[in-house]
Amino acid sequence: MTGLPEDIVKVLVHQQYFVHGNHSAVKLCTYTKKSLKREAVCYKQRFYGIESHRCLQMTPAVAWCTHRCQFCWRSESWAMGNEMNNVKIDDPEDIVLGLVFGQRKLLSGFGGHPKVPREKWEEALYPKHVAISLAGEPTLYPRLGELIQEFHDYGMTTFLVTNGSRPDVLETLDPLPTQLYVTVPAPDEITFKKTVRPFDTKNGWKRLMATLDLLPSLNTRKVIRLTLVKGLNMHSPDKYSELFLRSGAHFLEAKGFSSVGSAHAHLGFDRMPSYEEIMSFSEQIIGGTELKIIDSTPIGTVSLMAKEDFPWRRKLVFPKAKKELPPPYSRVK
Repeated sequence: MTGLPEDIVKVLVHQQYFVHGNHSAVKLCTYTKKSLKREAVCYKQRFYGIESHRCLQMTPAVAWCTHRCQFCWRSESWAMGNEMNNVKIDDPEDIVLGLVFGQRKLLSGFGGHPKVPREKWEEALYPKHVAISLAGEPTLYPRLGELIQEFHDYGMTTFLVTNGSRPDVLETLDPLPTQLYVTVPAPDEITFKKTVRPFDTKNGWKRLMATLDLLPSLNTRKVIRLTLVKGLNMHSPDKYSELFLRSGAHFLEAKGFSSVGSAHAHLGFDRMPSYEEIMSFSEQIIGGTELKIIDSTPIGTVSLMAKEDFPWRRKLVFPKAKKELPPPYSRVK
């Protein structure tokens, strides 16, 4: 059993990832850096109350994924295939402490930055929110529930992003994350196969539909996210609204594709919807339904739709901390 090959690690490090153990990584989000410099914050802070400067963006499966999405900017997301069978699986607490250390190391250069308030930087060294996304498909990590529990034990909220290919994992996941994101990359099966190029070409769409049907039974905050690419999956708005209503999720995000990273090689800037185009498409999605646009922002080129604007969407309930993070720059064995 092995971990990541050295050549993949070199690529990830070059892309400013901090790689820990056999299969996990953390990377500073653009908006974490912008928030520290008081330039901008992520739309998730506006929509859901996440403090951008205290968010840790990580993955427990950096190079394993069930999809090979055309719009994915992470070049190594599926380099090792769609299963983690031949990987030595790391302990959840080791992953948490290792990636907090990695985040702190990546933040070290901001400590003396003239635009960064010292107090804000010191807060960032103690993350309060974890985005379990970044690269790969996190539901492939077999100890995901234990990982979420570890983050909760350190008093952090968790935001799990999945492509919906593993409904069997979500069905038994314990505990559930603070917020569950499911990406719906297409309005129909033909577009789905073209857009995400799933390893499971026969059952990929069925697995996504099974995930949507499972969502009403999961007692947590739920979001359906659309990543929209002009000329690829930005069509049939009525079918997107049908899929969202089928899921029973609380919120629907329509987000414009960004032509960056690996995606830029085959999807250029002309495939990026403008903010105005996203808003127009969102209007088409809600047309004739009980949905409404409850928020939007040009930052991230995204709109937020729902049946109602829940008063608690910006208020996060933090898990009760049972453990304390070590002081900054304490080394992990």
